[in-house]
Amino acid sequence: MDIEYDVHDADAVHLLAVAGDGTPLGTARLLHGASAAAKNGGDPSAGSLGRLAVLKRARGLGVGAALVRAVEEAARERGLTGVDLHAQTHALGFYERLGYEAYGPQFPDAGMPHRAMRRAL
Repeated sequence: MDIEYDVHDADAVHLLAVAGDGTPLGTARLLHGASAAAKNGGDPSAGSLGRLAVLKRARGLGVGAALVRAVEEAARERGLTGVDLHAQTHALGFYERLGYEAYGPQFPDAGMPHRAMRRAL
């Protein structure tokens, strides 16, 4: 979908989770620097986690959590002190279990309700 591509892709860190046979299971990206600041309200010390997606058949296996932790590690490697994200409201519990805290009001993104969340590293 065209909505999934944006000007930040070229500078982003893209992650791919694969099964032992090389089959892709999930993906995520980390924005950092000016790209992240544009997404997270101007804070250059925080990265922005986005585009997290896991195949339905791989959900519940820890793939999503492993991708989130890999994004956090990539953020630490770049000297960032936190990770922000915009979570679909149905996924708030998933991110809360990984240490993220929601802040600010609910807002629409791509026609779905979201909340901003952050985790300090």
